[in-house]
Amino acid sequence: MNATVAVILALAVGTYAFRLVGPVLHGRVTVPPRVQELASAGAVVLLVALLATGALTESGGFAGWARPAGVLAGAVLAWRRAPFVVVVLGAAATTALLRLAGVA
Repeated sequence: MNATVAVILALAVGTYAFRLVGPVLHGRVTVPPRVQELASAGAVVLLVALLATGALTESGGFAGWARPAGVLAGAVLAWRRAPFVVVVLGAAATTALLRLAGVA
């Protein structure tokens, strides 16, 4: 067995163990409300950081103004509770039109 297969198997076992911990420990361990709040806030912070790096950077530099404008348009549409398809198409159209107009 080569190292790649061993790493894949180790990751598979670890992933299965993480998935198994929830049902096994349910009801046996109580998590304080403050920890639950911090975990929820941490998840939101990580998602916002992922969104920001994906929207603002490309190849280690600034992605230009068209992409953040498209993300902003998609965020506004999502905030206004538009259907998912409309959000995606609106963000893509905004980015495409700005790039077509010469905005990098």
